Amino acid sequence: MSTDEAQDFDPEAPEEREIGREMVDQSTGLGSVMAHCYRGEMSRVTTWRQRLDETTKWAVMILAGLLAYGFSTSGTPAVLLAGIVVVAIFLVIEARRYQDYDIYRARVRLLQENLIANALDPSQGVEHRNWRRELSEDFRNPTLKTPYLEALSRRLRRVYLALLFVLLAAWLFRLTTFGGDGTWVSNATIGSVPGYIVIASVGAFYIGILWIAFRPHPRRSKEEFDRKEVQEGKWKDSDRE
Repeated sequence: MSTDEAQDFDPEAPEEREIGREMVDQSTGLGSVMAHCYRGEMSRVTTWRQRLDETTKWAVMILAGLLAYGFSTSGTPAVLLAGIVVVAIFLVIEARRYQDYDIYRARVRLLQENLIANALDPSQGVEHRNWRRELSEDFRNPTLKTPYLEALSRRLRRVYLALLFVLLAAWLFRLTTFGGDGTWVSNATIGSVPGYIVIASVGAFYIGILWIAFRPHPRRSKEEFDRKEVQEGKWKDSDRE
């Protein structure tokens, strides 16, 4: 936190100490305004959450169809490689949607942590210093909270890494078990592209997505429902001030 923010924040200031009382004071109208604001932001969060689910649903449906066709009598290993490309495209789309979803999710959590929670129990105070200024600035100038690579990493770990490795396993199984008399390298050949180049390209792609998914980097967005942290007893977000 900067020096200016520390100087501006006064835990005993009326606007911080009495925010719970302002919520129920009919003369200010703050409760009505914030209720409508919260309802609107929750609607946006729900809409973007549904868009994320739709992308995942289409990726799973296409994966299932390509797996069925890839192991049919007319299917080829190249069909499964096409599935990897299609799922990767859905991953790129969903990562961008996650960035938009996280904008509104962050607003809702800011209201829940500092306004609603404090209205229910003012004795605990607010979670974020200068949260009103932060929320006001976000309404004036909306910005992305999560960098694109971090959004890509999140969606990979949550959903797409499993889907892509299912396709990889299916492709390798198709090369080795249903390859006929040829070697698995020769079976990987696509048109005039030698099999070893195809295998090397696939290997480089999977090394790349593993690096994106598990690369060490500082976390920019909050992950409050991290199951690993909960199991270890770390209930609070590590980046919270």
